[in-house]
Amino acid sequence: MNNLSTALTLDIPEGVRGTGGGMSPGRPVAAGAVVRRRSRSLSHELVEGFANKIQAQHLKPGDKLPTESAIMQEYGVSRTVVREAISRLQAAGLVDTHHGIGTFVLEVRAETSFRINPADVATTMDVLAVLELRISLETESAGLAAQRRTPEHLVAMRAALDLFEANVDQCGDTVTPDIQFHLEIARATGNRYFVDVMSHLGATLLPRTRINASRLPVSEQGQYLHRVNQEHEHIYDAIARSDTEGARAAMRMHLGNGRERQRRALEATQGAVTG
Repeated sequence: MNNLSTALTLDIPEGVRGTGGGMSPGRPVAAGAVVRRRSRSLSHELVEGFANKIQAQHLKPGDKLPTESAIMQEYGVSRTVVREAISRLQAAGLVDTHHGIGTFVLEVRAETSFRINPADVATTMDVLAVLELRISLETESAGLAAQRRTPEHLVAMRAALDLFEANVDQCGDTVTPDIQFHLEIARATGNRYFVDVMSHLGATLLPRTRINASRLPVSEQGQYLHRVNQEHEHIYDAIARSDTEGARAAMRMHLGNGRERQRRALEATQGAVTG
């Protein structure tokens, strides 16, 4: 397996359709072949298939990916699986989605030595460790963005936040605009290495995609996501008014809140095990 595909693993809820022999691109799911598979194995095969096609130039830069419905039918997976897979490919810089038009293949970037495999960030302790890294990295990123951002950067951040909020209300995809907002802050630093590191972190940017949100009652998920986006708004406001220390503080609080939520989740899990 190549480094590119190794780095493109994500968690998908179980209970989706698949075949006992794996999901090779181009091989439809046999009728009636319904099996329960570990979510990471299933999602790994789906994302790896597209990554391999892109790297092998079977899908070239500018090519349009199949529609969500077509991918669902070919691989026998849910719409949620497809959307999260597309989000992971976007975070890896392999594709870009133009809403209302489709998802298109980008130029494959050269490999770098830095890589965190999301497959390894599967436990609360792992997420806490990544959050520690993010607090150090993104606090400074927000401060630099406040100093260097352009009106165009603010427009891109604003679009991500508006899409996040709209998708909360519609029970839609909030992962993609969440990642996009943090990447736009990195771009606003004017330092491409911030963007590279954030891109390589990919879906590990969002602890809620692994542990938090899926465990909340449906009635509370919207409230939780609105709180998350309110924290984003505080970061945006500080960057917009060029408040360097305010941006750093808002980002530190946002990520600190995430770390605290994960710490409580860890304590609850340990209590359930020992209780």
